Amino acid sequence: MNAPTTSLPGGTWTLGDATVTRFGYGAMQLAGPWVMGPPADHDGALAVLHEAVASGITHIDTSDAYGPRVTNELIREALHPYPESLFIATKVGAIRDAQGGWPTARRPQDLREQVHANLRSLGIETLDLVNMRMGDAEGPKSGSLAEAFGTLADLQREGLIRHLGVSNATTEQIAEARGIAPIVCVQNMYNLAHRHDDHLIDTLAADGIAYVPFFPLGGFTPLQSDVLSKVAARLGATPMSVALAWLLRRSPNILLIPGTSSTAHLRENIVGAGLSLSDEDMADLETIGR
Repeated sequence: MNAPTTSLPGGTWTLGDATVTRFGYGAMQLAGPWVMGPPADHDGALAVLHEAVASGITHIDTSDAYGPRVTNELIREALHPYPESLFIATKVGAIRDAQGGWPTARRPQDLREQVHANLRSLGIETLDLVNMRMGDAEGPKSGSLAEAFGTLADLQREGLIRHLGVSNATTEQIAEARGIAPIVCVQNMYNLAHRHDDHLIDTLAADGIAYVPFFPLGGFTPLQSDVLSKVAARLGATPMSVALAWLLRRSPNILLIPGTSSTAHLRENIVGAGLSLSDEDMADLETIGR
């Protein structure tokens, strides 16, 4: 896979055998309300994907469970045949029910079906990256992932998956997964206010493994929001921009996948993530998650 040239904030990171932009794009918001059904503006959704690639983004995060199938099919409609530099990450381990819930589905047959569903909806023969989603909507849950992750490792050996990762996982599950097959990333909840994975991020960075935070802005108390707003006002920026810029500065292995259904918002996120944070800014922001 060719290495991209980009002026996007954060530069690049190597995911397995691919070099991707640290500033990526998460496709979840392209689906309808509650991540169910088609978008209200189909052409607008396609325009966001075109804009992402035109801006130099080479890392798109999706899942066949979004919609379900909606975001994958939009990606295929907008971008297939895919640029050689584009890296598409997906995840398995949960499906959607008629009520919009996310019931777990981690039996070997479930996972095989989900992998093949992602292949079909994206229109490809091999998935760049599959994250094994653990836990539930409330967060990580303890328990072995050996059977589930072993199934993905089997599918990797069969040539259906290039790289593996884990999502919504505990430190113990991450270690267990690494004992079964190499992983290239961990996708967990992390932001300025929720820094429970601080040590994990540093450990993964030392081992060359990416960390992809979801919910980059959320869970702030009013006092914490005041601190974030103060820094943002000092910089003439939005709180979201400051939060994204802080993540890129926090560690070189952090990859961002902020989602949006608006081309204007996508451009704002790119500009915002490129904010230069001073030592004073960083010191103030450090008080939020400590």
